[in-house]
Amino acid sequence: MRSERVSVFIVFVLNGVIAGSWAPRIPTLAEKIGASPGVLGLVLLGASIGLAVSASFAGRLCARFGARVVVFASALAAAGMLPVLAVVTTAVQLGIALVVLGAAFGVFDVSMNVAALTVIRRVERPLMPVFHAGFSFGGLAGSLSAALAAGYRVELLPYFTTVMVASVIVIAGVIRFVPREEPAADTRGSSGLDRGLMRRPVLWLLGGIAFVSAIVEGSNADWSALFAVHERGMSEAAGALMYSVFAGAMAVVRLLGEPVQRRFDAVRILAVGSLLAGTGLLTAAIVPVAWLTYVGYVVAGAGVAFVFPLVIELAGAAGQRDDGNGGAREVGFVTSIAYSGFLIGPPMLGGVAELTDLSFAVGFVGLIAMLIAPAALAASAARKREQARGPLTEHPRTPPSRSTTSSSGGHK
Repeated sequence: MRSERVSVFIVFVLNGVIAGSWAPRIPTLAEKIGASPGVLGLVLLGASIGLAVSASFAGRLCARFGARVVVFASALAAAGMLPVLAVVTTAVQLGIALVVLGAAFGVFDVSMNVAALTVIRRVERPLMPVFHAGFSFGGLAGSLSAALAAGYRVELLPYFTTVMVASVIVIAGVIRFVPREEPAADTRGSSGLDRGLMRRPVLWLLGGIAFVSAIVEGSNADWSALFAVHERGMSEAAGALMYSVFAGAMAVVRLLGEPVQRRFDAVRILAVGSLLAGTGLLTAAIVPVAWLTYVGYVVAGAGVAFVFPLVIELAGAAGQRDDGNGGAREVGFVTSIAYSGFLIGPPMLGGVAELTDLSFAVGFVGLIAMLIAPAALAASAARKREQARGPLTEHPRTPPSRSTTSSSGGHK
């Protein structure tokens, strides 16, 4: 079991490293192809579109072939796309490459979460936030490596090729330890099952919570540095640290996931986190003091840290079968809703900032973050109604295991 936990954690770290390794090189890519800021903004939407679309069918792939196969194939695809970014010569080519890269990441994300669910069920420990901490630390490591490469003016092709080769070596080394659960015995067409998912309010509510979380994370990733420089008068170097403290707080808090989940139920964790995230961003937006801006982003990162991991765990629990497996399709459904938040959030914040200013826009995102609390209460009520009606035809399942109960049912 320990080898399974370690291997899945490494997979999460690898996902973060690959994701963090290419985004900081965007300025070099833009200069290479001669893309204006407006064109570049449109091109970058390609990755978000690929993420949202591929996540919608990734759960079905995992249910049919098992998470291990899908993790391996999608990790190779994501890593293999990195050198392609280095050889594109036009904005159209870059946009197409980013759509493919985003699609690979969408499948990679869903499949690694499904593998994590299998580990959690086998060891009966609430480890999902810990796995996501691996992703957060991997993202920080990838971004630091990209910044170092940019600082030493390492060309794109050798840099991306190095990341690709290292990623292939890592995934080849750990994939045999990634758990593989038994696929669903249900052989019906996917379209009927998808209609069943769409009729379940609990999944829409969980997706809505993850959607809001994605808006908060995506908006801070894209706009926090600009806010710090233009609204708080910080230097570019100091402003660049703003998202780092936000992401770092998320990573550290996620490491505390297991004891927190054992002590408090999911609704309470989500509600408190929602209020913390909103308060942090409102503090950053309202109080024009540089050091309090950092504090606000730390608090916001800590508040939103548990949201996505908990939602994924709850989605998996909502699809658990009598044999203790299942939930891959539910995870894919909820994740596809979440990723649309990365697509909508940053341009939405930009539009609000255009009509008002960046301070108002950051505060607006803080208010949106507070919507997680009532949505969590509604999701809990919908889940209880669903359980009271008994197992759905499409999703027979047993009462949650100890780890699922500790994070979803209100038991401490």
